[in-house]
Amino acid sequence: MTQSVLKWMLSSLLAVGLLAGAQAQERGTKEEAKALSDAAYKHIEKVGPDKAFKDFTNDKAAWTKKDLYVMVYDSKGTALAHGANEKLVGKDMSAVKDANGTPIVTGMIAVAAKGGGWFDYDWPDPVTKKIMAKSTYARKPPSGDGFIGVGIYKQ
Repeated sequence: MTQSVLKWMLSSLLAVGLLAGAQAQERGTKEEAKALSDAAYKHIEKVGPDKAFKDFTNDKAAWTKKDLYVMVYDSKGTALAHGANEKLVGKDMSAVKDANGTPIVTGMIAVAAKGGGWFDYDWPDPVTKKIMAKSTYARKPPSGDGFIGVGIYKQ
C-alpha cells in the first residue's frame, strides 16, 4: 500500500471513531433520565398539567437533554405530551407493541402504578434505525393517572 492510502485509511478510522464517540456522548444515562422525569413531575406541580404538557412537547431547549425527552400518558394509553413526536399527542397508543410483541405503553402504565421504575423493551433507534434495547423510567404524575416517562437506549 502507498503512504497516501495508509494515511487515508488511518484518517477514515479516526473519523469513524470520533463520530462513534460523539454519538455515545449524546446518549442519556439512567441517572439523567430519572432526573428529567423528576424535574417533569415538579414542573407539572408548579405550572399545572396543561402548561407542562405543552412545554414537554414543544420546548425542546428545556425538556430535551441529549437523546432524552419527556412523554406523559394517561391510564388509558392516550399521549398527553411527547417531546419526540408532537403528532402522538391525543392519540390512543395503548395497542403499541415492540418488535417482540411486548405492549409498551400499557407496560409503562403498570410499572408507574406499582410505584415507578424501569420498563425494558426494544425500539428503533432514531439515528441508526436499528432495533435496540431501550429502558424507560416510568412514574406516576402528580394526578396519579398514567405515567411520566423518560427513556434511554442501552449501549
